[in-house]
Amino acid sequence: MITFILALVILVVGFFTYGTLVEKIFGIEPERKTPALTKTDGVDFVPMAPWRIFLVQFLNIAGLGPIFGAIMGIFYGPAAFLWIVFGTIFAGGVHDYLSGMLSIRKGGVSLPDIIGDELGEGTKLFMRILSLVLLILLTTTFLSGPATLLQGLAGLGTMQFSGRMIPIVWVLIIFGYYALATVLPVDKLIGRFYPIFGGILLFMGLGIMVVMLGWHSSEMPEVFDGLHNRQTNGLPLFPMMFVSIACGAISGFHGTQSPIMARCCTNERQGRWIFYGAMVAEGILALIWAAAAGTFFADPEKGLYGIDGLQAFAAQHPGENIAALVIDKVSRSWLGTVGGILAIIGVIAAPITSGDTALRSARLIVADFLKWDQRPIPRRLIIAIPLFLCVFGMVFVDFNVVWRYFAWTNQSLAVFTLWAGTVWLYKKNNPTPALPSREGGKYRFGYIIALIPALFMTMVCSSYILIAPEGLNLSPELRWLGYAIAGLVTLGCLCGFCMWARKLKA
Repeated sequence: MITFILALVILVVGFFTYGTLVEKIFGIEPERKTPALTKTDGVDFVPMAPWRIFLVQFLNIAGLGPIFGAIMGIFYGPAAFLWIVFGTIFAGGVHDYLSGMLSIRKGGVSLPDIIGDELGEGTKLFMRILSLVLLILLTTTFLSGPATLLQGLAGLGTMQFSGRMIPIVWVLIIFGYYALATVLPVDKLIGRFYPIFGGILLFMGLGIMVVMLGWHSSEMPEVFDGLHNRQTNGLPLFPMMFVSIACGAISGFHGTQSPIMARCCTNERQGRWIFYGAMVAEGILALIWAAAAGTFFADPEKGLYGIDGLQAFAAQHPGENIAALVIDKVSRSWLGTVGGILAIIGVIAAPITSGDTALRSARLIVADFLKWDQRPIPRRLIIAIPLFLCVFGMVFVDFNVVWRYFAWTNQSLAVFTLWAGTVWLYKKNNPTPALPSREGGKYRFGYIIALIPALFMTMVCSSYILIAPEGLNLSPELRWLGYAIAGLVTLGCLCGFCMWARKLKA
């Protein structure tokens, strides 16, 4: 209980202290008109109320990420609490704030354009491809999962493909909704209903927290029980836990979603509450579910530590979606009938409402590349239909394969966003004759807030692709080599940045 309370307090304090510092280093300009006001088109650039934008942003970035990821991350032990807290404050919050505010400052552009402006045209092209791949993978993931769960609740038609049963009717129903959310103006469907689902998701988390603290506090895992790896599958804590817990600490997907809401903000003052604040709210949700999963299965009579009980439960359900089972059991047991209803909303509605904004973001990325005005409906359809076909084709690929590659692609995207933020902050706060700064170098070393998480995530992603089963899958005896190579890659990025900065000054 002590660990959980301290973590919760640190997250809230982090928002008001470190979040404020990030805002000052960025240098907001409240008098500057935002793209929502200068480019209003009634489709994507639509002024909205700040509270509504916050809830939409929260639901966009949350989905199942902070719940599923946190549950799978607590398998590694109480170290997951530290990553959720400090990852959210020093990495995820900075990442989301910079991606959202840079979109506002650059006229509401999509993430690849933000990154390309700072890291070069070649990087911009690569990021367009990587972002589209990520968004298609995510939409497929958040289409297949809910369709399968709905099939179990209310079976309709299925079809067999490569030995797997695909709930084709539910796939088509959800797909139809995705099409509407992708093409319709942002305030007609997303802006109207998402705040409701976002509020429900927060209420569900708070309900779990109240029950856990009131009746199960003595069974909660604590960091002073040890930070060693509790995972039983033989995979190392680093970097595996830092990719498993993505949306609850830092997620590249968030960078693709922030520009959607950046086109609705009416003042730069709103940025810290909407972008950094939504990330902190997601971190709190992840913290709640990590603690709940590590607490629920404790059995003091059998001497079972909570995480050990979770491991035992997972061993009884091989090949099943453990995170979904944990959500269902915890919600029904701790919240009763209401919990069951909320579990259905959390496990089914949340991913659906992230999948549709992923497709919308993909449409905006392509539209920015083509420089197409999105007010005419035919132009929206010309871009959206090929994206629909790609997602529909991916439904027939094994869900587990799609999810594994999504996780690494997601974190790799965050790396590029952080490096772009580092470059932008350096240029802004280190004036040269060619690049004068209105801050006059007030926060000369302010770029460090993005540089440090950029280096850390570079190390995580580089080592993950070498060590993880879906990567090169180095044996335990050769993992040192993977860490060494990843370290050299990270050092190379740092040296490249230093050389660029030196050349810029010269």
